[in-house]
Amino acid sequence: MLGKTHYLDLGANVVYLFGKEKERLPVWFKNHNWGVEIKLITSSFLPSEAGLIEKEHKSFSVKIASAARAMMECLYLAPQNQNILECFEVMQGLTSLQPKTIQDLLENCSSVKVKRLFLYLAEKAGHAWFNHLNINQINLGHGNRSLASNGAYVSKYKLTVPKELERNDYPEL
Repeated sequence: MLGKTHYLDLGANVVYLFGKEKERLPVWFKNHNWGVEIKLITSSFLPSEAGLIEKEHKSFSVKIASAARAMMECLYLAPQNQNILECFEVMQGLTSLQPKTIQDLLENCSSVKVKRLFLYLAEKAGHAWFNHLNINQINLGHGNRSLASNGAYVSKYKLTVPKELERNDYPEL
């Protein structure tokens, strides 16, 4: 709905939906054959209304994640359920995000992993909006985070990432 369908893995057999804690999918939704497995992720790592936008579709409107929130949701799934190299491919296409929206989401995000990985990938992608963020206002926690065994350590973000990402020699996805 945001014009990012070219990033979808058309061979994917699992679709992740995000909801607030204790939220459940309606019975009609669960009983419908969507042709893929639907997994509902309920979490409060982001405030439930932060970064949502109203999208009109035919005769109704629906609240969906903005591109910035959707990217953070994607990073929340990494590395177990979402490939970090694919996340970087998506991040590279997010050239027109609004710094104020990102700042608000990052300041209110409770996942240190998501915040560090978002900032690392955004800076690596060279986005102009990155320079308008006030990183000193974002709590990046303490200690190291590892997202890849035998990966490359990025000291600025205290993050271990896949070596291919840090070396820029990852294969085309």
